[in-house]
Amino acid sequence: MPPETTPKNGFIIPNQKGIVIWLFGLSGSGKTTISTLLKDKLEDAGFFAMTLDGDILREGINKDLGFSESDRAENIRRAAEIARLMLKRDIITICSFITPLEQHRALAAEIIGERYFEVFLDCPLAICKERDVKGLYKDAGLNLIPNFTGVSAKFEPALNANLIIKTDTESPAQSRDKLFLEIISKISTLS
Repeated sequence: MPPETTPKNGFIIPNQKGIVIWLFGLSGSGKTTISTLLKDKLEDAGFFAMTLDGDILREGINKDLGFSESDRAENIRRAAEIARLMLKRDIITICSFITPLEQHRALAAEIIGERYFEVFLDCPLAICKERDVKGLYKDAGLNLIPNFTGVSAKFEPALNANLIIKTDTESPAQSRDKLFLEIISKISTLS
């Protein structure tokens, strides 16, 4: 059931509680696909949602950052700060970032606070390589991309994820539906 809406300055504003959904996993695990599908389903249900995608942020606000550990931390810090600002306006914000290190996920959780919902998109490296339409894994294997997660940079396992989705064994729509139900349930408990 869609949330009630209230006219404000000529705009219809959903009466909703915001949450930040942080999708993380290897390149090719389905983060962007699932975040887009989830956003669309939330909007179809009457919610207002936005996405923050790591690739898009690196084309703009984070284009000055590389892939060293300190640059990755700064990339996540900036993204989490943007998500926190959206949360203050009760926007449902779906973030999709590789976020390979637990300390970076902890940083995002600390910045965002209690309305941070962490989702690990668990997909074996071999499957992610098969899905690699941009050829990034191939280039990383040829040492053309330094510090590439899963090849020359580590990916730490999920320790505190609220939800783990195995994207190698279910379709993107199945993953979206599972996540949608979790988010709707979580939103209903927010005060």
